[in-house]
Amino acid sequence: MSARASARLAWSLCGLSLVLFSAAVVLFASARLAPVPDSRGAHLPVGALLPYVPFLAFPVVGALVASRRPENPVGWICLAVGLLWMFSGFTDVYGFYGVTRPGSVPFPIVLAGINNFLWVPSVGLIGTYLLLLFPDGALPSRRWRPLAWLCGAVLVSESVGSMLSPGPLAHLGGVQNPFGLEGAPWVEIAGNAVLPLLPLCMLASALSLVMRYRRAGGEQREQIKWIATSALTVVVVYMVTLGLSLLSWTDWFVEGNPPWLILLQYAAGTSLTAIPIAVGFAVLKYRLYEIDILINRALVYAPLTISLIALYLGAIVLLQGAFVALTGEKSTLAVVASTLAIAALFNPFRRGVQSLVDRRFYRRKYDAAKTLEAFSARLRDETDLEALGGELVGVVRGTMQPAHVSLWLAPEAAHKGEPPQHP
Repeated sequence: MSARASARLAWSLCGLSLVLFSAAVVLFASARLAPVPDSRGAHLPVGALLPYVPFLAFPVVGALVASRRPENPVGWICLAVGLLWMFSGFTDVYGFYGVTRPGSVPFPIVLAGINNFLWVPSVGLIGTYLLLLFPDGALPSRRWRPLAWLCGAVLVSESVGSMLSPGPLAHLGGVQNPFGLEGAPWVEIAGNAVLPLLPLCMLASALSLVMRYRRAGGEQREQIKWIATSALTVVVVYMVTLGLSLLSWTDWFVEGNPPWLILLQYAAGTSLTAIPIAVGFAVLKYRLYEIDILINRALVYAPLTISLIALYLGAIVLLQGAFVALTGEKSTLAVVASTLAIAALFNPFRRGVQSLVDRRFYRRKYDAAKTLEAFSARLRDETDLEALGGELVGVVRGTMQPAHVSLWLAPEAAHKGEPPQHP
């Protein structure tokens, strides 16, 4: 396929993804604005489509990468993931709309049944093949071929098992899966047996990325840093959100959840956009080496933010307790005083955390900065040119670490306007 044809196909698939999401929004708005009293118990939450919004980044970035690097399957994987998620959102709303309005659209239960297993390839492609083939589109080595085949077998088996599992479909008020095999318990047993293999395949795929990083050169290491940083961000945000959801005994994206938890859950979903964005930067090698700056800022501002929030809340509690003990009532002075204290402490805290991060994670940079600082102090006091030259060579060797260092000084004649004498 030519480069022009690849670009047209990539952007066509991206456009199809956007059309599917737009159609889902129209159907959802129609269903919510004109509810049907006899909806057969079907119910779709107000924010049902919001979890799909972050996945719009996948088809856009996938089309951008696939159109410029058509030989690299990473872009096509992003396109496939985006298309699957948009089709999943469309079939979810389509089935709800068709069940609540019988005869309005064709085959609503069939499409809802298809939606029942689309999560498997949608999630599986991100966690397996995207990691296995990143960043150049090839496996780390031939030894990883069995894992690639196993991932494919697990995705296909779990998709078929989810499709054939009997039971009610989500949000449709007890409507049964049209593809489910009733009276066949082996289907559910086989699905439960295969399902644990999926996270194991994802873990092994992540391990392949670690092994690739250890053997990679400078440029490929920077590419892997992009995807690793984005994946770690998603994992941390999801773990925090999941922990708070479990502590609150609530489900994800339920209307009855407290507003702060709903916002946190949507923030967790939004964090998924970091993965396709990182893929785009890494594969296209756009501002590739800026990832170290992002990592540094994350290491600094994450603990800084957590510390200041904890200090702020603690100061408010202590000051309010003091005001209640002294005056018998609360006072807004506690909030004002805590805010001013945090504003005054921000820069000292930031400098302290930055110094700690540099010492712990960027030791070479930290040592180079200290060496230059010491040399600057020596430069102000040193009068012996020969000693200063030796010191300068040592500083360059210690900070820049070149293969060879030499210092050339112009002869004294050059200071008198005469041409220098080269040795």
